[in-house]
Amino acid sequence: MTRQDECRAFLVASGWEAATRTPLAGDASARRYERLSHPDLGRAVLMDAPPDTGEDTRPFRRIADHLARLDLSPPRCLAQDTDLGFLLLEDLGDAILARLVAADPARETPLYLAATETLLALHAYPPPPGLPPFGPPEMARATDLALTFYATAAGATATPYATAELARLVEGALRRLPEAPPVLALRDFHAENLIWLPDRTGPARIGLLDFQDAFAGHPAYDLVSLLEDARRDVSEPTRAAALAHFAARGGHDPDALALACATLGAQRNLRILGVFARLCLTRGKAQYVDLVPRVWGHLARDLTHPDLAELAAFVRTTLPAPTEARLARIREAAGTCPTP
Repeated sequence: MTRQDECRAFLVASGWEAATRTPLAGDASARRYERLSHPDLGRAVLMDAPPDTGEDTRPFRRIADHLARLDLSPPRCLAQDTDLGFLLLEDLGDAILARLVAADPARETPLYLAATETLLALHAYPPPPGLPPFGPPEMARATDLALTFYATAAGATATPYATAELARLVEGALRRLPEAPPVLALRDFHAENLIWLPDRTGPARIGLLDFQDAFAGHPAYDLVSLLEDARRDVSEPTRAAALAHFAARGGHDPDALALACATLGAQRNLRILGVFARLCLTRGKAQYVDLVPRVWGHLARDLTHPDLAELAAFVRTTLPAPTEARLARIREAAGTCPTP
């Protein structure tokens, strides 16, 4: 049975076989999404996550159920087949924060403050059990992609010593952060994964997507994901307002929060540099290379924090800056590397 046959069988079993199907924009994974429009049942979103590509719908469902118990707004699950990797989800609509702000920049600060309020509401509760570990050792190891994919694709040499040294510096910086109780970090909390739901109230006005890779982590992780967005520039007034609101309402010392944001941001942006290069090289997704200069700018800003001086010096001497010639070199290699 082909994947299309399996999908049709799932829709028949769930009562949505009469729906029209329209592709929706996907993400960096192997998952596919379609919007379904049914003459009687209305609209829904089909998530197609093929298990043979390593996808698993169960983490998404577990986190969605947890968020719903907190009166937040993940999409409700209407039907599922976890063995085959299909979920039929509530359609939260098209009011994606990134689009709303692009259409009316004056809405940026209030929408980002609403998203910050949703994070604060989430952080009022302990994370659910059973989350994958992603502490300082795991986070540090994840930065090796910056060397093994980004730096090498840009023409540099990634030695085992450099990879180990980068992990050492990042792990040390993360361990020096003031202790903070872990919270549920959704991991990809940014303006293209957040949907404005004005008919709901309070923190539930922000619809939540793409949280299947959630982990228990530092309270500032998702805030950094929101404010250091690889896909759009966040204005300085909005950034300052969100940081101030998060610190005041969450009881965070502003200086400690600034250090945490810089450190977590450096780790995150190093990893993203490598992830985007890997997507280009192994999956032929050259469009991600266009986002590299913004990610590099975020990294450079993070590394201006005095407590990250040693890591900043290492990056300056080891990672090549994304000049247009280097970016062109990465694009030209799109799809030439076997998938790891």
